[in-house]
Amino acid sequence: MTHIQRRGLCLVIAAPSGGGKSSITRALMTGEPDLALSVSVTTRRPRGGERDGVDYHFRTQAEFDALVANGGLLEWAYVFGRSYGTPRAPVEQALAEGRDVVFDIDWQGHRHLRAALPGDVVGVFILPPALADLERRLRARAGDDEAEIARRMAKAREEIAHWPEFDHAVVNDSFDAAVESVRAVLHAARLATARQTSGLREFVSRLDT
Repeated sequence: MTHIQRRGLCLVIAAPSGGGKSSITRALMTGEPDLALSVSVTTRRPRGGERDGVDYHFRTQAEFDALVANGGLLEWAYVFGRSYGTPRAPVEQALAEGRDVVFDIDWQGHRHLRAALPGDVVGVFILPPALADLERRLRARAGDDEAEIARRMAKAREEIAHWPEFDHAVVNDSFDAAVESVRAVLHAARLATARQTSGLREFVSRLDT
């Protein structure tokens, strides 16, 4: 297969809580060995089995604030009482080397990432087939009481209102179909002429040689 040099891209997969974005992201990466997951910085405590530097970069609030002040984060937000952000250096290096990075972040992160890296971000918003379905998924999670479920459902309605800010929208009524739809978006984005400009110019210049 002909290889044409290109710039990497940032694939943002966003959804309301319980919408399936983390599961879709994991399934997508299983079949895309060249796709790397952006590891976020967070101030929340590790959950069972989570590893620092693999699942998240776990930091104190003071350490997080220092990263913000020093320009070390591409985007950051305060969500459900904790701070989350995207380290700048590894993402910028990946894009320059033609490698793609997937982000499991919310609409705020998507908006900020677009502002920081204009032209490099492709956004996909995952919609639930119905709010009742979303509530069932939230209730299936262990540890959430009625007040927490109500709070997350209110937050979900707010998040869903931001779907027009994304390039693509996928309804997660069939998990396998949703994964394949996101995969199609990724493959199409890789072929965008704007992303391959320098490589295409070199390739086309050799066609008659």
